[in-house]
Amino acid sequence: MSAFPALKTGAVAQYPASKVTTYATQVFRFLDGTDQRFRNYPQAMRQWVIRLELLDDTELAQVMELFESAQGRFGTFSFVDPWDGSVHPNCSFDADELDTTLADEARGRVSVVVRENVN
Repeated sequence: MSAFPALKTGAVAQYPASKVTTYATQVFRFLDGTDQRFRNYPQAMRQWVIRLELLDDTELAQVMELFESAQGRFGTFSFVDPWDGSVHPNCSFDADELDTTLADEARGRVSVVVRENVN
């Protein structure tokens, strides 16, 4: 399985980055005022917005190569959470387009959203 590439510094993300944790809970309210709650998924859904700037050609190529091999949202890869270092083995990109910019030498830029797939 593929893995999201780390930068030459060993980091997976740069500042600013954001992480969203979502729970999908259904609530049924009854006529007597009580309710019943249950989760749609067995665990939280996580999503990371990763903005990478000042990338050199090799770092930018690694992200582009992963995106191409995953075929956008279709494929899966492992991702290391930049906040706690935990490995999430079943992640995918949240879009089928990859917007990259190479302005000059060592001045590449890419922004991606990585989401954890919940079964």
